[in-house]
Amino acid sequence: MASVPHIAVIGGGSTGIGIARDLSMRGVDVTLVEQGNLTHGTTGRMHGLLHSGGRYAVADQKSATECIEENRVLRDIASHCVEMTGGLFVKRPEDTEEYFQKKLEGCKECGIPAEVVSREEARQMEPHLAKDIDKAITVPDGAIDPFRLVVANAASAKEHGARIETHTKVTDLLVEDDEVVGIEVEHASGAGKHVHGVEGGTEEIYADYVVNATGAWAGRIGDMAGVDIEVRPSKGVMTIMNIRQVDTVINRCKPKGDADIVVPHETTAILGTTDEEVDDPEDYPEKQWEVDHMIDTLSELVPMLEDARTIRSFWGVRPLYEPPNVGSDDPTDITRDYFLLDHDERDNLQGMTSIVGGKFTTYRMMGEEISDHVCEKFGIDAECRTADVPLPGSEDFSVLRDYMDEFGLRSPIGRRSVERLGSRADEVLKTDGPNPTVCECEGVTRAEVQDAIDQSGSDLNAVRIRTRSSMGNCQGGFCCHRMANELYGEYDELTTREAWDELLQERWKGQRHALWGQQLSQAMLNYAMHAATQNRDNDPADGTPIDFSAFDNGQAVTTGDDAGATDVATDGGQHGD
Repeated sequence: MASVPHIAVIGGGSTGIGIARDLSMRGVDVTLVEQGNLTHGTTGRMHGLLHSGGRYAVADQKSATECIEENRVLRDIASHCVEMTGGLFVKRPEDTEEYFQKKLEGCKECGIPAEVVSREEARQMEPHLAKDIDKAITVPDGAIDPFRLVVANAASAKEHGARIETHTKVTDLLVEDDEVVGIEVEHASGAGKHVHGVEGGTEEIYADYVVNATGAWAGRIGDMAGVDIEVRPSKGVMTIMNIRQVDTVINRCKPKGDADIVVPHETTAILGTTDEEVDDPEDYPEKQWEVDHMIDTLSELVPMLEDARTIRSFWGVRPLYEPPNVGSDDPTDITRDYFLLDHDERDNLQGMTSIVGGKFTTYRMMGEEISDHVCEKFGIDAECRTADVPLPGSEDFSVLRDYMDEFGLRSPIGRRSVERLGSRADEVLKTDGPNPTVCECEGVTRAEVQDAIDQSGSDLNAVRIRTRSSMGNCQGGFCCHRMANELYGEYDELTTREAWDELLQERWKGQRHALWGQQLSQAMLNYAMHAATQNRDNDPADGTPIDFSAFDNGQAVTTGDDAGATDVATDGGQHGD
């Protein structure tokens, strides 16, 4: 090999960043580009489940086996990103005994530890389960923070020489004589973008090979080179509750369907999910009934969900891949396995491979396979080390360590900080200055926010991804302005206000379909604070009155863009009424 090859990786989700880490650890020159923040697409819109494989143990045993293998790997290399909650597949009286036994046998066939527990034993583990359940199967499911995991992978890739460019959209592929030789990109300009490299404008990035790891967007990249990639985007709706109603992953023990899982995640619980094929991964209708259906159906497993507060809902798009000539009409029947598409062998187009399908839990395995593929292309003899080398933050730490005395923090806040930072806790939290709590809901201190700003610049949504600030019960009502305040001094007022606006917009868009009952009151409180005390919806000279009555009578209103709101339509009462 005359020189080190340069590989361009498109896509900053779990798969793309896993590839960048793997290749850079093997000594390859890597540039990764992502159109938004890291986790902008499917990865940032998952339900946070670290699969045991149990969900696929009947219908897709290859995927189930891959999941349990990677479940064990991620527990080792990403311990600060994983909470091993355990999981239950719960049978209700109306669910069939035949399927229950198939699930149990399927788990055993795939090497997934599984045991049957009685109704009493299941309710002893989770007291808020319905009293009339029959029994359950235990599996080693867990909860995983996708934001933390992707950022840790990006940090490792950068430590090994990779270039990571966020807010950088691929506008074209550079093709010469039926070979992809690079990518044309558009770097966004504005708040928070300059920290990543080029500030605004277009750039042609030439590469010896291009890897398309864009998930549900893979078809768009293929179109740029005239090749067809048969991705079938499938929308899944998820709903976030205000507290953890359960501390174990709760699955309904029946064939795959809508609204069959509750995942405890950090301070909340995430209800999921639906499965609906869509044409465009970025443009699909939002439906109130889906949120109602999620709560109503899962209340059959956990009755207290019916009266709980919903703080927001969100939609993710699965990048399902259907090989040619399969022709399934039902997206739930499409395998969750992944596929490596060598466009030279497949389409007579040299210089590019796409990886499609798969799941978050198997991201590292996918990265290893495509990295092996790329290294074989260039005659590189280097072993994969990503299954053995801990990610930054996971080396030799204990989340039970008491940081109250050492850092002058209240113990719960200190413990939450250590869970997020892992072995970096000493480095980040030891500070000579005051270290107040910026986000009470998630227990995030100034030191963590400043550390995230050092990594991501003035992009407060990137700070949110790294720290979870503004992702708690108040959805940023009490902390967005504090986060923005941490920018001022290093960044000018215009940059700070733009970053603040972007954060408010992001926080608002997931709440519109959760506005009933207590959450409607919380939204009104947030709006009142932002609008009245911080003048977020008015020019100082305007004097336009604020119509708070709209929150009381449920009429549709339009609020100013700076308040982070668009049309607010509510029913003024209980969900589903």
